[in-house]
Amino acid sequence: MDILSIVIAAAVVGVVGVLAGVLLGIASEKFKVEVDEKEIKVRDALPGNNCGGCGYPGCDGLAAAIAKGEAKPDACPVGGEAVAKQIIEIVGGEADSVRMMAYVRCAGDCNKAKDVYEYVGPQDCKFAANAPGGGPKGCAYGCLGYGSCVKACPFDAIAIVDGVAVIDKEKCKACGKCVAECPRHIIEMIPYEASTVVSCNSKDFGKDVKAVCSVGCIGCGICQKNCPQGAITVENFLAHVDQSKCDGCGICKEKCPVKIIK
Repeated sequence: MDILSIVIAAAVVGVVGVLAGVLLGIASEKFKVEVDEKEIKVRDALPGNNCGGCGYPGCDGLAAAIAKGEAKPDACPVGGEAVAKQIIEIVGGEADSVRMMAYVRCAGDCNKAKDVYEYVGPQDCKFAANAPGGGPKGCAYGCLGYGSCVKACPFDAIAIVDGVAVIDKEKCKACGKCVAECPRHIIEMIPYEASTVVSCNSKDFGKDVKAVCSVGCIGCGICQKNCPQGAITVENFLAHVDQSKCDGCGICKEKCPVKIIK
């Protein structure tokens, strides 16, 4: 191959490279997606856990929604008040949501709730729930205590204490992953400032509850009859507190014969 052929080949490659660069530049300008500057700033302010607790697909989805006005500035449960203030400075508006936390509606620990057989299998609530009788625990509504929620929590806010999941309210970010993970559906979201809760999820008749757990709600209705605010109702043999009505007077706690209201 002579030198002229090499020069021509190099020139052709160079020209093709230049043309390709120009075409790519034109294409990038023509098809580029405009990104809202507010969205970028909001995304930078978010903690980046991508937990989904806000109801959007990760922090990118929430940032886009906040920038468009489709979500509140304080929609991130992980960031809390500090992040909400930063976002308000970016997009305006105000924070109005109530801080929430997860709560386990079960007090039937190893000393208070009975097992009907010895479970041998993977230490996982979902596996145990598929065992005979829905697991070894006598109460079909109680915490199985194998820690599926512990594994699901990205904030180390849950521990198994005496066979029952216990949530650290200070660490809980209300992401909802434990709620979704629990096969018994005994974890619910309540206001962080809630002063009264019923630590039971059983919907069995009173005598059946007492047969398997010494602290289960027996559905007697005494709490409902004595609540001056009408904040407690009993349905399916189970008491439930309407947090929007409860003023924390403590009368229900005093009157409860099994002391399951805390």
